[in-house]
Amino acid sequence: MEIINFDNENSLINQYMMQLRDVTVQNDRMRFRRNIERIGEVMAYEISKRLNYKTVTVQTPLAPCDCRAIADNVVLGTILRAGLPFHQGFLSYFDDAENSFVSAYRKYKEKEHFDIHIEYIASPRLDDKTLILVDPMLATGASMDLAYQALLTKGTPERIHIASVIASKQAIDYIKAHFPEDKTTVWVGTIDEVINSHSYIVPGLGDAGDLAFGIKE
Repeated sequence: MEIINFDNENSLINQYMMQLRDVTVQNDRMRFRRNIERIGEVMAYEISKRLNYKTVTVQTPLAPCDCRAIADNVVLGTILRAGLPFHQGFLSYFDDAENSFVSAYRKYKEKEHFDIHIEYIASPRLDDKTLILVDPMLATGASMDLAYQALLTKGTPERIHIASVIASKQAIDYIKAHFPEDKTTVWVGTIDEVINSHSYIVPGLGDAGDLAFGIKE
């Protein structure tokens, strides 16, 4: 399984990541959403280099012209709600893609103990397609895995790309253990070493959903 960490190279993602982490910049909710969206756009471009292409002949005003177009059937899968601006970044580039949505949330049993619950799924058939599954924060990997298992009820994708803004080292190890090694690629803006007792990534950036859309009750 290939893990692509953009923190290991010079990229615009580094600039957007700095702003996402900065508490003085986070107060601008629109800018926070836009930075997540922009990271999605850059990752979409990078993932596009790994897809299969075909030759398509189009008619210009002067003559026929052979052009290259994506041959893969791409499905963008997103975990609600924090994934919405990230999803939009990918959709801006893969504008013909089909879309899947899965709700996953923490149901707390005690202050620091919770289960992940899936209550909603909307997806096309996934058989033989390329699934790009996005969630900005990959803390433990459990939500991503449960979302993937839910999507498997709609068929088995041929290729899987997992994209996150920030992942923990623990989550990367979890993904390696639970996703098909031969057909999964993981794309992350950066990898942080620690998650705390509440399963939040440290230093991370806080609660991405609350920062993007407001504090939930």
